[in-house]
Order: sequence, then C-alpha cells, then structure tokens
Amino acid sequence: METNENDFLPYDEVDAIRFIRNQLPQELKEKLSDDALTYIVDLMYEFYEEKGYLTEEDVEVDIDLDELTAYVIKNAKRDDMGNYSAEEIQFVVDAEIAYCDSLGMFEA
Repeated sequence: METNENDFLPYDEVDAIRFIRNQLPQELKEKLSDDALTYIVDLMYEFYEEKGYLTEEDVEVDIDLDELTAYVIKNAKRDDMGNYSAEEIQFVVDAEIAYCDSLGMFEA
C-alpha cells in the first residue's frame, strides 16, 4: 500500500473552519464568512512557511503571535480581503491553535 505524508495529517480544512467559527464571538461570526476564515488561516500557514516552521524536523517552535497577527492584518488589507483589528485576528488565531491542539498536533 502506497502512502504519503498527508495520510498522517489529521488536519481537515472544513472541520477547522467549523471549529474556528464555533469558537468566535457572535459579532465576529457574523462579520467573517467561511471564505474569509479560510483566507485568514491560509495567511497563517503562509507566515509559518516563510518563517520555516513547517519543516519535517521535530523541533519546538515559538511563534510570535503579535508578529503573526500583524502579518495577517497587513496582507488582508493589501489583498483587499478586509480590515481587521488585532483582537479579531487573535480570536481566529487562538481558535485555529485550539483546533490543532484538539487533534494532538502539538504533542511530542
């Protein structure tokens, strides 16, 4: 049987967006569409990629959440995908991290 590394990743984008949406305050649920949430999560992973956090090596990573939040805000504005406050993005970041944690992705 042939496998690839993606077979071992429990992350599911649809489930992630559903999970994130359930964690958000009502006003943010109304403001952010599923497409907007997907875009924000994609920006988060773009940031991780640029920082070299998505390597196959098993190393501990210390993510600067303020830097991540600023990156998302800057790029969303640049791409005309919305003007978000740091607090709004932090809710999404925290919820996405909680989703990953619920999958056991951060366990060594």
